[in-house]
Amino acid sequence: MRKYILDLTVTENIHVNDRYVLLKLTAPAVLPEMQPGQFAELRVDHSPSTFLRRPISINYVDREANEVWFLIQQVGEGTRQLAALQKGDTLNTVLPLGHGFSLPDKPEGNYLLVGGGVGTAPMLFLGATLKRQGFRPTFLLGARSESDLMQLDEFARLGTVHLTTEDGSKGEKGYVTQHSVLQHTTFDFIYTCGPKPMMQAVARYAAAHHTECEVSLENSMACGLGACLCCVENTTEGHLCVCKEGPVFNIKKLLWQI
Repeated sequence: MRKYILDLTVTENIHVNDRYVLLKLTAPAVLPEMQPGQFAELRVDHSPSTFLRRPISINYVDREANEVWFLIQQVGEGTRQLAALQKGDTLNTVLPLGHGFSLPDKPEGNYLLVGGGVGTAPMLFLGATLKRQGFRPTFLLGARSESDLMQLDEFARLGTVHLTTEDGSKGEKGYVTQHSVLQHTTFDFIYTCGPKPMMQAVARYAAAHHTECEVSLENSMACGLGACLCCVENTTEGHLCVCKEGPVFNIKKLLWQI
C-alpha cells in the first residue's frame, strides 16, 4: 500500500481524561485509504529534545468528514507536544504504515475484539469496518479503573461491549481474560491489542480454544519503515520488523510461550 507524507490540519483536540487526548485531523484532499491495524508516524515540532516521530495507531477514519483520528497517551515530551496541538495547527504525518488486521471474506462468524488501555484505539476502526461488512462485533475492553476506559459510546454504536477494570469500578473486576463472556460464548476469530502480558493471555486463551487470533504488537518503532531495526520480533519466519511486517501478526507466527 502506498505511503504518504501529509500535512494534516487539526479539526479538534478532545481531552478524554488527564492522560489521553483524541486528535482529529483533516486534509485539503481526500485522505488515502487506510486499514484497521495500520499506524502513522507523527512529527513532533517545537521540542528541542524530541528528534524522532511518534508511532500512533489509527483510531478511526471518518470518510464523511474526511478525518483521521489518533488517540494519544501522554507519556513523554513527544506525546505531550502532540497533545498540546490546537484546532487549526498543522501536523506532519507519514501514513498509512504497516500491515493491518485480516478481514473476513463474508459476513459470517462471531468476532471478538479485545483491547487494553491505549490498545483499545485500533479496535474502534476495526469494529467500524466489521460493522460495514455486516457483522456485529463483540468488544471486550479492559483498564485499571473506570476513568481509563475511553470512547465507550462509540464502541456501543458498533457492537456489544463488555468491560473489565482491575479495581472493579466499571464492568467486571479483574483482567479481560477473566471476563464471564469468555466462559459462555464461542468466538470464531479474536483480535487484540494492548499490554504484552494481556495479549499473551488472550493468545493462550485462543490457542486453548483452537480459535484464530491476531495481535497488534507495540514494539518500539522509530522509523516506521523497517530501516532502523528497533522493533524486531523473533518469529517462525526469523527476525521481522514489526513496523513493516506487522504490527499485526497471527499468533501462530509468534514465538511466545503460549
